[in-house]
Amino acid sequence: MRRVLIANRGEIALRIIRACHEEGLEAVAVHSLPDRGSPHVRAADHAVALGGVAPAENYLDIEKLIAAAKESGADAVHPGYGFLAERAAFADAVVRAGLTWIGPPADAIRAMGDKTEARQRMRAAGVPIVPGGAEPLDGLAQAAPMAQELGYPVMVKAAAGGGGKGMRVVRTEAELGPALEAAGREAAKAFGDPSLYLEKLVERPRHIEIQVLADAYRTVHLGERECSIQRRHQKLVEEAPSIAVDLDLRRRMGAAAVAAAKAVNYRGAGTCEFLVADDGTFYFLEMNTRIQVEHPVTELVYGVDLVREQLRIAGGGAMQVPEGELVPSGWSMECRITSEDPANGFLPDTGTVEFLRAPSGPGVRWDAGIEPGNEITLHYDPMLAKLIVWAEDRPAAIRRMRRALNELIITGVATNQAFHRRLLDDPAFIAGEIDIQFLERRGDLLDAVIPDADASAIAIAAALAESDARGARKPAVAAAGAAGSAQSRWAAEARRDGLQ
Repeated sequence: MRRVLIANRGEIALRIIRACHEEGLEAVAVHSLPDRGSPHVRAADHAVALGGVAPAENYLDIEKLIAAAKESGADAVHPGYGFLAERAAFADAVVRAGLTWIGPPADAIRAMGDKTEARQRMRAAGVPIVPGGAEPLDGLAQAAPMAQELGYPVMVKAAAGGGGKGMRVVRTEAELGPALEAAGREAAKAFGDPSLYLEKLVERPRHIEIQVLADAYRTVHLGERECSIQRRHQKLVEEAPSIAVDLDLRRRMGAAAVAAAKAVNYRGAGTCEFLVADDGTFYFLEMNTRIQVEHPVTELVYGVDLVREQLRIAGGGAMQVPEGELVPSGWSMECRITSEDPANGFLPDTGTVEFLRAPSGPGVRWDAGIEPGNEITLHYDPMLAKLIVWAEDRPAAIRRMRRALNELIITGVATNQAFHRRLLDDPAFIAGEIDIQFLERRGDLLDAVIPDADASAIAIAAALAESDARGARKPAVAAAGAAGSAQSRWAAEARRDGLQ
C-alpha cells in the first residue's frame, strides 16, 4: 500500500490524510465543486475533481470514485464515515478494481448493515439484544400482535439503516399503523429498502458504545464512550469513559463487543452500540462498520491512533495495541460544532465562514475541515468541526470544554455553540444524570438560545480587529451596530493587556 484515495470530505478527510502522512503514505483527495478550495484538498498530495454539487454527483458515485483512484494511481481506498462508508457494494467495487479496501470485509458490512440479520447473528453469538423481532415485518397484521406481546411502548426501526432514519416510537396500538407507513417511506428514501422490524422500547437507557479493533491475529476492545446526549437520534456530545460504567460492566460489555466482531469475521476499526439500563443490564443495538465521528475521545484516553491502526491492518500488518487489559487515562469529551441554529429550531444554516478563531491550549483538540471563505451549503451534513478536550477527570474536562467553547469564534454562519455552553452549565449534566431521552425532557436546553449581547459584540469586535491586523477581508456581521459599540471597548482592553 503506497497511495490512498480518501473517498470523503471535510474534517474526516483531513484526519485520514494526516494519518497517511504519518504512516509514510501518499494521500489523494477527491472533491465536489463547492469543496474545491477546502483544506483537505490542499493537504493531500494529489487531488481529483469529481464535479457536481449534490452528493449523488460526487461522493456517492461509486464509478467516479473508482475512476479517480485509477487516474491518481491510488492502490487503496479509505471511505471515512458517512457517504459510502457502510456500503458493501462500494467495498466490493474497490476490491474488484484490484485496490485495497481500508475497512471491514464486505460480508461483515452486509451482515451488520441488515439490522435483522445482525440481531440473528448476535443472538446466536450469545450477545444480548433488545427484545423484539429478528425478521422484517410483513405489514400491520404481523406487527400488531407482536407489539401486544412485547408490550407498549415499542420502536419501529428500519432494517437496512441507522442514524435515526426510519425510526418511530409507538406508545399505543392506534399509533402503530401510521408509524409503520411513515417509517417505511423514510427508510425507502434513505436506504432504498422499506423493510422494518419491531423491538421493545427501553425507557431512559444510556447509549454506550464499545470501540473494537481487529486484525488477522486478535480482536480487542478499547473501552466505552458515553453518547447519551442526543437530539432526534443524532449525537451532540460524547465522552470517554462513561460515568455510569464500572470495571465489571466495562469487561462484560467489552467481551460482548468482541464476540459480536468475531461473529462476522471483522477486520479494522468498528463500534458496537448498546443500550444500558440503570441496573447495568445492557442490550446490543447495532454495529457501525467504520470509524466513528466520536473516535477522538477514545484515542485520547487510550493513547491509540485508530485511523493509523486502520491503515496498518488494511496493509496486512498487526495492530500496535499493547497486549492485556487496557485502562483509560483521564477523561475526554467531544462537542460537535454544527451549522444548526438553536434560535431557529436547530434548522441547518447556510452561508460563508467569514471568520474563524479555533480554540487551542493544553488538552484541546480541534478537528475541522473548514476555514474562512468556505461555503456552507445544505448539500452536506451540517457538522463543521469537532471540539475535543482531555483532562485528568470529568469535572476538569467540563471546565476545559467551557474554556474552549468561550475561545471559539465563528462568524458568517449560525452554529450550535450557545447550546453547548448551556448544556455544560446544567447541574444534571454536570452530575452525569443523563440518558438518551435527556434532551426530550429538557426542552429548556433546546429553546432558542440568545447569546449574551455584550459578550457576542466583544467577540465580533475581536474578530474584526484581528482581521484588520492581518489585512484580511472584514467578516460580514449582521449586528454591525453592536460590534461598533463594542470595538472601542475591546481595543481598550487589548491595549491594556498588551495585545495591540
